[in-house]
This record gives sequence, C-alpha cells and structure tokens, in this order.
Amino acid sequence: MTEQFAGLPYRPCVGVMMVNAQGRVFVGQRIDTRDRAARGEAAVGEGDAWQMPQGGIDDGEDVRPAGLRELHEETGVTADLVQVIAESREEYFYDLPPELLGRLWKGRYRGQRQKWLLLRFNGEDSQVDLNVHNPAEFAEWKWVDPEELPDLIVPFKRRVYRQVLDEFRPLL
Repeated sequence: MTEQFAGLPYRPCVGVMMVNAQGRVFVGQRIDTRDRAARGEAAVGEGDAWQMPQGGIDDGEDVRPAGLRELHEETGVTADLVQVIAESREEYFYDLPPELLGRLWKGRYRGQRQKWLLLRFNGEDSQVDLNVHNPAEFAEWKWVDPEELPDLIVPFKRRVYRQVLDEFRPLL
C-alpha cells in the first residue's frame, strides 16, 4: 500500500452469512463486478466473483439493524424471514488491492472493517427478490456449500471469508 492511502480509515461495514434449512449459504454475483469484467476493467479475479450480502454501517447505526437493512436492500429478504443466530466476536479487516485504492468509495477508505451476522433463512426461495432496490447489486443468486465460499469471493476478501467461516462453522 502506498503512503498516499496508508493513512486512510477502514469503512465500517456489516456482512451477512444467511443459511437455509439445509445449511447452504446465500451468495450473489455482483452486477458491477460482472459488468466491469465484460468491459475488461475488472481487477484480477473479479470476473465471476460471488459474495454474501454486505454494506456500510451508517453513522449511529447498530450492527444488527444495518445487517437486516443491507440484507433487504440486496436480496429483498425481510427481517421476519430470518432468525439472528450470532454476531461475530470481532471485526474483520481487509485492504483494497492497489488497482482499486482511490477508486472505490470516492477514495475515502483503504478497505473495510466488518462485523458479521449469521442468519437462518426461514422463508421460501421465491421470497428472494434481487430487484427490490434500485439499482440492484446482484445479477444472480444461489445457495452454496459453506466450504465453497472462499473460492467464490474476490481474492482480496478470501482471508476474511475464511475467518468468518471458521467462526460460524460450529453454528451451521
């Protein structure tokens, strides 16, 4: 990381690991990543990247309400369709790769610091609606085996996904 960006803060964020009754995890393919790959502008490893729902925590907002808000915005899943199982014990951090520093989040952050929620989805697949928020964040979605998660995410977030998976695995 260059000195220019080393002093930047981490963006406060919440991530959501939503599992269904079979213990499979929800992931979505980001529209912006897919579209950048189609134009040849994606960072290394971004082209077919899938991720769990996540997003910024607003000033004064607590982790759980932020997670439920982000979940609804990205998937259409409402709070009454999920049960909160756990919140991560600590925050997890990642730095943006050099090609994204200064480009994402108006150049204000060097990466993210994330708290994670583990949620049980009690609804029906038909209740997932990727178009509830405009613009939509995900182009497609699917349920995956938890052990597949690190291989689906962009490389610079893999360490965080492994840490979250390690923490939540006993609860899945």
